Amino acid sequence: MATMGRSWQDIIREEGRFPYPREVATVPGTEGWERMYPNYWLFAEDRREFDEKQFWFQDKMHWMYPEPPFDLITAVAAYSSLSSYTTRVFAIPPANGLVIRVLNGYVYAAPQAVTDPAIMEERGPLFGRRSAFYFENWNDLYALWVPKMTAVIDELKQLQFKDMPKYEDDAVVLEHRGVNSIYNILESYSKLILAHYKAWQIHFEFLNLVYLSYLMFYGFCKKAFPEISDNTIAKMLAGAPGLMMFQPDVEMTKLARLALYLGVADVFTSGLSADESIAELNKTDQGKRWLEAMENAKDPWFYTSSGGGFYHFDRAWIDDLSIPFGHIRGYIEKVKRGESIDRPVDAIIAERGRLIKEYRDLLPTEDDKHAFDQTWGTLAMCYPYAENHIFYVEHWCFSVFWNKARELGQVLANAGFFKEADDIFLFYHSDIIPILEDLLSSWAQGPGIPPRGPGYWPKEVEWRKDVLKKLGEWAPPPGLGPVPETITEPFTIQLWGITKETLDAWLAPMPKPEEVNQLKGFAASSGTAEGPARVILRVEQLDELQPGEILVCPVTSPSWAPAFLKIKAAVTDLGGMSCHASIVCREYGLPAVVGTGYATTTIKNGDKLKVDGTQGIVKIER
Repeated sequence: MATMGRSWQDIIREEGRFPYPREVATVPGTEGWERMYPNYWLFAEDRREFDEKQFWFQDKMHWMYPEPPFDLITAVAAYSSLSSYTTRVFAIPPANGLVIRVLNGYVYAAPQAVTDPAIMEERGPLFGRRSAFYFENWNDLYALWVPKMTAVIDELKQLQFKDMPKYEDDAVVLEHRGVNSIYNILESYSKLILAHYKAWQIHFEFLNLVYLSYLMFYGFCKKAFPEISDNTIAKMLAGAPGLMMFQPDVEMTKLARLALYLGVADVFTSGLSADESIAELNKTDQGKRWLEAMENAKDPWFYTSSGGGFYHFDRAWIDDLSIPFGHIRGYIEKVKRGESIDRPVDAIIAERGRLIKEYRDLLPTEDDKHAFDQTWGTLAMCYPYAENHIFYVEHWCFSVFWNKARELGQVLANAGFFKEADDIFLFYHSDIIPILEDLLSSWAQGPGIPPRGPGYWPKEVEWRKDVLKKLGEWAPPPGLGPVPETITEPFTIQLWGITKETLDAWLAPMPKPEEVNQLKGFAASSGTAEGPARVILRVEQLDELQPGEILVCPVTSPSWAPAFLKIKAAVTDLGGMSCHASIVCREYGLPAVVGTGYATTTIKNGDKLKVDGTQGIVKIER
């Protein structure tokens, strides 16, 4: 990796291209960062020929921060699962998977296209037969998917990580178990890692087909109605039933209304902390009734992550009640002002029905109408899964996963290997086994036999913390390597919104942020809105959002749902027509432009914005 020379910004500005990986300099003060990650996830000289032929994009939709090494498991397991379902399971003819690398701690992905006609021909029958099986049996298979996923969550909840005992219980002998705490903790750790991989495998069982069904309907509409906008196509799916991503927020609205009904709303609006509020509610029968209702809602709905669920520091509501209590306070205040706290579902469904009828009536033949009905019907059946999996996997499952890993971290902290439980996340998951072996061997050998870890790892932990801090202060390039002529991988298009046009926009000469007066992105949700900008980079900042503002952020997640009842429109850095922000804005009837690339670094708080969600344009006035 380069250590000096031009910045990647200079390369884009002067040559109109993305830098190659070797041209990106090491961040000063982080020399040796590579040792935090397995060598096979790094750019390296021995595969430079392959790496420099690829286009790589920084996946900041999911991994916007430098990766704590343990947290990299989310990217590794996700991309291997996604890719295997694309290439080996459903054998999608034109697409291979995505290759990943880590550069200065950031995750980069390279979509792979199939260029050999023989491979596409070979895959055709496999894809046709296997995808047809899922599409024809979708509802029955999805009914089986839910218990498969909740079984993984139950497996995680049952794992236990405890300090090594002075002596084993009598039961180890009297029940002749044959194994002791050494095996138990290693088995639990193995199950922890396997459960994470299993969750990602189950996650992608359906998801590739959801996006493919969208692309099939999209392709039909573009051919049948050449002038139709992407936004109009997307609105034909708005108001779909069974979207679980809204349920945590629905629970918040129920609890807010209940607080008003029981006469305990003032507890939430008086400035008390969550713990203080609970103590106050426990003083009255009405308060106790409210707390009982909250307890009933907590499992599973409070397993909503404060972020995307991909980082250990994205704590769930169940770990930090100040988050849901803040949402409830906001809803109470909104109701008191006489404002609605419900999604405009009826209006959205009516608009969907109108569009479907109008465009279907334009088709000249019954065969065309049948094809429209078939492609739309397939997509409408599949579409809720595009968001439902987010709650089950990224939020519910991963919130339990991070806390179980944290329990093991506490065991290591109690043994002196770490200063605090979260230090475990500074090591890649396979690095934990030798750390455990050190602890377990010392324990087995008896009192007075010191392990190496307490004298070695705390210093390494401090170095890694400092490196990650410095990497987090660095701005990574959005892309690396040559821009491809075409992009065919369905996730790259639908979820990330990365197309040839997107990349051309990223490479266009950029004036200074203060000189930019317009941004272009995906027209994700139609309509126009004007208002002051509010730039939000982390969920903790959502309290800063004021009614009538326009949300400007990198991406959104389900925990941001209460924000959509405050704002006039949304603008994001990254995303396509099927990203979370796009779907949610359509469900709330809000204009949205996603995938602008530079919104959060160009727009400042208070800038007056005009968001045109029909054309995909954001105009900026300062």
